[in-house]
Amino acid sequence: MMIRPAMAGDEDRIWAIIEPVLRAGETYALPHDWSRDEALAFWLGAPHSAYIAGDGGRMVGTYYLQPNQRGGGDHVANCGYIVAGDAIGRGVARAMCLHSLDEARAKGFRAMQFNSVVASNSRAVALWQALGFATVGTVPGAFRHPALGDVDALVMHRTL
Repeated sequence: MMIRPAMAGDEDRIWAIIEPVLRAGETYALPHDWSRDEALAFWLGAPHSAYIAGDGGRMVGTYYLQPNQRGGGDHVANCGYIVAGDAIGRGVARAMCLHSLDEARAKGFRAMQFNSVVASNSRAVALWQALGFATVGTVPGAFRHPALGDVDALVMHRTL
């Protein structure tokens, strides 16, 4: 699997990956009705550094890396990952997370924090735990799931 920084010209492929996840509204606390331009402005815009994952010449995932906070919290990284629907279960999220941990270290971050892991997203929770993230907080009912109603959001953290 090849993972590289996103470049001009990747927008259509990134949109093809993120649109179904945004529309489903099951894992990201982002507007499900965003337009292509709004979603790409968020995913590719500052302060994000965006990356794409390819396998055999096909894009199978994308992620962004950013400071979790500004000022006194800018030594902690934050990421968001999305895997193409037909690539789920093939190790893409694991590869992107491991890549992001290396990128975060190289950029001088000392920890990584996920602010809102939807508790019903059991695959993601299990993967982040396997990669050394601990749940350091639970925000009850903080995510409005379209099928399950209000579910908890987990704050997950690990040092680098």
